[in-house]
Amino acid sequence: MAPTHVLVPLDGSPLADEALTYALETFDCRITVLNVVAPLDTGMSEGGMLEPDEDRRAAADERAANLVDRASQQANEVGRQVETAVETGDPAETILDYVEEVDVDQVVMGGHSETRNEIARRLLGTVATAVVSEAPVTVTVVR
Repeated sequence: MAPTHVLVPLDGSPLADEALTYALETFDCRITVLNVVAPLDTGMSEGGMLEPDEDRRAAADERAANLVDRASQQANEVGRQVETAVETGDPAETILDYVEEVDVDQVVMGGHSETRNEIARRLLGTVATAVVSEAPVTVTVVR
C-alpha cells in the first residue's frame, strides 16, 4: 500500500538531500521534512565538547531553519510542497517520536556509514540504524 505521509529527516548531509529528492520523485503524498537539533549539552552535538552558549544555540537554530527552508525550495523547484518541522532532542528518539505522534507511515532518510570517518559513522550512522531497527513503519535508507 502506498504511503500517505512520508517523513524525511534532514541533517545537512548530501545523502539527506538525496533522500528528499528520492521521496519527492517516488511518493505522491504528504511529505514532511524534519531537522532535529541535538541539545548543545549532549554528546551528539558539539556541546558535548564545548560549553553551550546563546550564540551557539542561535546558530544551531538558524542552521535548522536554513535546512528546512532549502528543502522547501527544492520541493518548489519540482512543483511540490513539503511541510517542515524543527525539533530539539536526541535525533533518533525524536524521529521515532515524530513518526508516532504525527501519524507518519514511511520514513526516507540518508545513510552515512560508507563515506564518513569512524567518529562521524558512529554518530550519524547510529541514527539511521536506530530508526530502521525501532520504527513501526517502513524505512527507506538512501545511500
